[in-house]
Amino acid sequence: MSAVAPVLPNLETPRYNERNYLNNGHGLKSWLLTSDHKRIALMYMVAVTFFFAVGGILAMIVRMELLTPEADLMSYDTYNKMFTMHGVAMVFFVLIPAVPAILGNFLVPLMIGAKDLAFPKINLLSFYLYCVAACLLLYTISAGGVDTGWTFTTPLSTHYVNTNVVSAGLAAFVAGFSSIFTGLNFVATIHRMRAPGLTWFRLPLFIWSMYAASVIMILGTPVVSIAIVLVAVERIFNFGFFDPAKGGDPLLFQHLFWFYSHPAVYIMLLPGMACISEIIACFSRKRVFGYTAVAFSSIAISLFSFFVWEHHMYIMGVSQYSALVFSLLTMLVAVPSAIKVFNWSFTLYKGSITFRAPMIYAMCCLGLFVVGGCTGVFLGSLGMDVHLTETYFIVAHFHFVMVGFVLMAFLGGVHFWWPKMFGRMYPEGPAKVAAVMIFVGFFVTFGPQFILGFLGMPRRYAAYPPEYQVLNVMSTAGATVMGAGFFFTMIYLVWSLKFGAVAGDNPWHAYGLEWQTQSPPITANFLETPIVTHEAYDYESIDFPHRERRSPVHI
Repeated sequence: MSAVAPVLPNLETPRYNERNYLNNGHGLKSWLLTSDHKRIALMYMVAVTFFFAVGGILAMIVRMELLTPEADLMSYDTYNKMFTMHGVAMVFFVLIPAVPAILGNFLVPLMIGAKDLAFPKINLLSFYLYCVAACLLLYTISAGGVDTGWTFTTPLSTHYVNTNVVSAGLAAFVAGFSSIFTGLNFVATIHRMRAPGLTWFRLPLFIWSMYAASVIMILGTPVVSIAIVLVAVERIFNFGFFDPAKGGDPLLFQHLFWFYSHPAVYIMLLPGMACISEIIACFSRKRVFGYTAVAFSSIAISLFSFFVWEHHMYIMGVSQYSALVFSLLTMLVAVPSAIKVFNWSFTLYKGSITFRAPMIYAMCCLGLFVVGGCTGVFLGSLGMDVHLTETYFIVAHFHFVMVGFVLMAFLGGVHFWWPKMFGRMYPEGPAKVAAVMIFVGFFVTFGPQFILGFLGMPRRYAAYPPEYQVLNVMSTAGATVMGAGFFFTMIYLVWSLKFGAVAGDNPWHAYGLEWQTQSPPITANFLETPIVTHEAYDYESIDFPHRERRSPVHI
């Protein structure tokens, strides 16, 4: 292919009133029966936002109870139901699907130059499976809830509680199939539908991370689905899979559950890391340092995540030898995560950094992930884990990694691609204020819980010794600030849909195929199939157009 002048980002006012995926068909039927990956992503966004609100309200009720040492707001049984339903809603219906189902659905075809996902109808089926699971969860809540903890620990869940274990388990089971179909769709699309010239090592790191997360979805989710089915069968038909009184083994459930649930951590983390790579490269105006290392670290995380599940089980009667092996493997899985952090840091080094709202979210993510990752080393160590397991140290670590990093990365990605999704800009000042509110509120909420856990305060208890009250009050105050930040974010983003400034096709001067089509994109994504001739993140061709370079994208 002959060398031509580089194609620069289109910074003119976009053809906003022309036909695009938002106005190509009106009415409820055109949305509910759509096969357009972009519309399905927006429907996921509405559903996930609803369950985020449900989970957040349940969390605030828990924090209100913990304002005082005594259980004076609700009974112990009700408190158990509150934190259980909070965990089920947030893990299975918010954290796991948030980035893949929303940003992944919207961006994967755009980033690889495809017109849609490989299986559009299966993509719609994935959304409706999510809706079925959501209805089962709402039924569970309305019927009185469930009080096993979000992990459905046996034999508690199969024998000792009389709440809605089966409906809650079915909700997680059906949501798991939604996740499997989404992962299958992404893998097939990335393998078979890349634009001409888009080789594996020209792919954006977003695609590498989504691919790695999809592999975990496909291989790990069936295992937890089987475990949940066995819980339901034992509970309904009185079989003895896990109950030792019936000849079962409770450790079997732990192995099955955590074999999926620890890799599921990376179903949440890897898509968040995908957003961070794109944002840091754009607002540093640099190619990601060590692109190949970062790409392969995603695959390494996906692989290693299947070999560390037993570190959740050190105090459950496993052998000392296996605990030692899994402790070493736990330290090993930290290596590819550390590679990402170091390479993001070196990307920032001597970069032309612009602190727009997405970049602020990315920087907050780095802080949260370092704290969460370092405290994970404590929990991977045998001696410390025995002391810290089942304390608030676990709660703090889990929320720093899962909730803090994933939600901040998701919000950073939403702000980064919001102009592409809707063709409108949000107000920059309020966005920065909200990011700081969420970050500060999060640290004040969960930072004191590390201290509480180290001092020995057990989790999942409605009452606690009076000397712990000050730190619990701090946590509740921080949660209030964080909640206000989330609400503020929702307000200005909704406001921007009508009143925001019209965005250009590429308001960030970003590099990538998704920025080479109009905002909002047309239903088919591209008028013609793009041809890729340059590596990812080639910001020199944008920032120094006078240099003789081949076109990164020819459309």
